[in-house]
Amino acid sequence: MMTRFKQASLVLVGVLAGILLSLNFSAVAEREAARFPLPVDELRSFAEVFGQIKSNYVDPVEDKKLITDAVSGMVTGLDPHSAYLDQDAYRELRISTKGEFGGLGIEVGMEEGLVKVVSPIEDTPAFRAGLKPGDFIIKIDDTSVKGMSLNDAVKRMRGKPKTTIRLTIVRKGDPKPFEVTLMRDVIRVQSVKSKLIEPGYGWIRVAQFQEHTGEDLVKHLKALYKQDQLKGLILDLRNDPGGILDGAVGISSAFLPPDSLVVYTDGRLEDAKRKFFAVPENYLRGVPNDYLKGLPQGVKTVPMVVLVNGGSASASEIVAGALQDHKRAKVLGTQTFGKGSVQTILPLGNDTALKLTTARYYTPNGRSIQALGITPDFVIEEPTSPTARLREADLEKHLLNEQELAAQSKKEKEQKASVKPATDSEDKPLAPLEFASDKDFQFQQALKLLKGMPIATAQSAPPAGNKN
Repeated sequence: MMTRFKQASLVLVGVLAGILLSLNFSAVAEREAARFPLPVDELRSFAEVFGQIKSNYVDPVEDKKLITDAVSGMVTGLDPHSAYLDQDAYRELRISTKGEFGGLGIEVGMEEGLVKVVSPIEDTPAFRAGLKPGDFIIKIDDTSVKGMSLNDAVKRMRGKPKTTIRLTIVRKGDPKPFEVTLMRDVIRVQSVKSKLIEPGYGWIRVAQFQEHTGEDLVKHLKALYKQDQLKGLILDLRNDPGGILDGAVGISSAFLPPDSLVVYTDGRLEDAKRKFFAVPENYLRGVPNDYLKGLPQGVKTVPMVVLVNGGSASASEIVAGALQDHKRAKVLGTQTFGKGSVQTILPLGNDTALKLTTARYYTPNGRSIQALGITPDFVIEEPTSPTARLREADLEKHLLNEQELAAQSKKEKEQKASVKPATDSEDKPLAPLEFASDKDFQFQQALKLLKGMPIATAQSAPPAGNKN
């Protein structure tokens, strides 16, 4: 019996090795095979576990499920942003980058087996319900998320429009969990918004970086300049979870001199070491004409303030860092999320894919964004925001910043010692702040900065009417 089992194990080792070598990684496999031969002993252990489950688990389990779960676990164990995308997840990723999909409108990650809110997307059910960055989702309807994969949790939260879902939320500082009932909707993310605040001063908000964010920005800039010749511009990237790199390079290029370095990446492989400049070939995404050619005069020189907070991540941090390093704009707000790693989508067979972290992002002056974020020139807290925000450095197994590891460790200890729990939620979500309103404290300070007026770095209490 044991002999037959060992033979079966060896067969499974061979099968697994064949699978690993056939998942569209032929180029990588050929390049790395000499240096990194397959670990036969570890594969044998995998085969033995596989055999024990097939023989002894209480219910029969399909081979496909075991292999898929093993591959998924192998990838998600690397860092919070790498993932194996099955057919549904890969399809949803392609759909979401186009700016329209079904669900709740919430950017989430995993920490300690629970779903954690990175940022609600503006004007979506999650945003209107008052969900905040740093909230834990511990139940979806009556099902605990503990032990659930991120992909499974996202699938449960997605669904047909006009159907309801109940989330149980744990918020730091609240004495007990609270429930929020949301109605799913078709999420149409309006990537760019704008308005003329007052004569000579404009506000542009980028909520997410999508395929056509660059073109949309140009349309809004043209509309603002038709109304008035701008003397100051606020670029609002708060709660922008990021998106497509091309969009970040395009937005930066709109305000920087041609050929300026926007961002660069560094990784183990040569093709992970890249530089992105303010040139059309680095921001056009299948668009035949350069949409930045139609920019109004004055866009390159108009005084600017960039608004950021702890919900500003990835592509929004690239833009803020580039404009800050080139001294093109002042950055105002709070420390950004710190998501400075590059995820490459590697298509596999059978319409699946691997989202794999392959490099780190660096600002033009060589600052690593990873686990540190962008430090504003003017640190202005928003009174209605939660005191303790989730950031990249808080995520379990986050990719370390190799350049400033010692400084980061010291900073984390100081932050943890100084954090005070939020006490103003009273077990209920706060009403979402209306950006660029008279109650938006950070926005008001940005406008004062553009006008050369003194600014306040803190407000002792939230404006009246901001609580539920």
